[in-house]
Amino acid sequence: MGCPWLMGLTYCNVCFAIACFFLLRSLLFQKQKLLVNWPLVGTLPYALLNVHRIMDWIADILQANGCTVLLEGPWFSGMKILATCDPRNLAHILSNAHFSNYNKGDGFTEIFDILGDGILAADDGSWKVQRKIAHSHFRNKRFRQLVAKTNQDKVEKGLVPVLQTAVEEARPIDLQDIMKRFTFDATSILVCGADPGCLSIGLPTVPFAQALDDANEVILLRHTVPKFWRTLLKRLNMGMEKKYSDAWVIIDEYIENKISTRREELQSRTPPPNNLEKEEEVADLLTLYMEYEMGEEEMANLKSPKTFLRDTTINMLAAGRDTTSAALTWFFWLLSKNPSVEARILQELSSIPNPNPTTNKPRVFTSDNLGGLVYLHAALYESLRLFPPVPLDHKGVVAPDILPSGHQVKPGMIIIYSIYAMGRMETIWGIDCLEFRPERWISEQGVITLDHRDKFFVFNAGPRSCLGKGVSLAQMKAVVAALLYNFELEVLQDQVVSPKTATTLHTKNGLMVKIRERAVAAA
Repeated sequence: MGCPWLMGLTYCNVCFAIACFFLLRSLLFQKQKLLVNWPLVGTLPYALLNVHRIMDWIADILQANGCTVLLEGPWFSGMKILATCDPRNLAHILSNAHFSNYNKGDGFTEIFDILGDGILAADDGSWKVQRKIAHSHFRNKRFRQLVAKTNQDKVEKGLVPVLQTAVEEARPIDLQDIMKRFTFDATSILVCGADPGCLSIGLPTVPFAQALDDANEVILLRHTVPKFWRTLLKRLNMGMEKKYSDAWVIIDEYIENKISTRREELQSRTPPPNNLEKEEEVADLLTLYMEYEMGEEEMANLKSPKTFLRDTTINMLAAGRDTTSAALTWFFWLLSKNPSVEARILQELSSIPNPNPTTNKPRVFTSDNLGGLVYLHAALYESLRLFPPVPLDHKGVVAPDILPSGHQVKPGMIIIYSIYAMGRMETIWGIDCLEFRPERWISEQGVITLDHRDKFFVFNAGPRSCLGKGVSLAQMKAVVAALLYNFELEVLQDQVVSPKTATTLHTKNGLMVKIRERAVAAA
């Protein structure tokens, strides 16, 4: 299949494409692997040729160019992109001292326009207000209680029954699809207070989930296409932009329904008689945002006060659902290649006293059970190092600057930093950088080491560090513990597992597995 944006080419565009074919053909057969900025077209032909393996291509060119390289678009586009995976550059760009000079920029806003002015896309005063409010809500006791309850309930009543059904029917399942469904339901509960039931027997189709996937795919393709071409397709509502537009309609309808439903529920609800009882209630993020009384100064800093709840909801749903499911999928794939790591995790889980040793029910662990498991934590970090859920991110440049690598950046340039490539650099992680070795995260004292924090940017760094880090890790630990302790997974060998071209690092064709009850757990 071809790229979605090739659909709808006009006759003149086809002629241009044929002319470019010969250039692309020469690139296919050339033995030289160095990146060349060609006259007129820049490095665009290389990007088009490698769009099916864009993450590995970027890693390859960064490996060949000392971790930082300039990519140029066609001459008429004026596009200049500095790609880097140098930890020194990232520490510089993301630091408090230089934070104001490296914003999301107009380019980010245009490419990720579906996010509106939400926290993931906002800059300046709007971002500061949203960050302050979100930070308060994520630390709220009522929300933290909901996180713990949701993880346990969704594992026990959603994940385990679906896996048991797969065992009884002796049929392979797509584990990536299961992980997406789990995180979509869990994230919907945490954000909107409603369980869509995506992870239930029969695995029902949820249009909103597919719409998020479609939007995700198109957003990454937008990075490889000049702005004029995106604008043309958008105006004509053709190709990848039609796919994006259709997804947007579904997403907005879903979110509008959740907001209106939650508002009606809150208006009709009898308030608790005192603050003490209120604190004992669990609360989703949408509820906390609706309860929050925003001051005039805060309201003035928002670019789109009328769409604040909509933008906040889509940002939270997209971030929570996609990233954690991608991380879990790659984690289980890595375990299938490294049985000794799986054995160590099982040993650690088995050391936790079982409060109901005589029951035949599958065991579900609490967050308190899992908080102190060092090897499980290290294994998750190691998986995230090799397969970061957000493999690429980018920044705009406000004022001229010189990065620690010696590269000069100017206003109008885009900086793309590859977390995916960083985990594959021998100069950064050593000659065993491609090995899945959780031990690198454990100190001689048997605790998680902080030695790697200057080259581990999976959860971002500086003022924009990930607010949902704790929520995501808690979800992953709950899923991994229940699945490994109660079931055995066998990844089918007749499948190609590779990264999908999307802004979130899912696998291209899912992850098909056979599943059985684990004998030790059943005993």
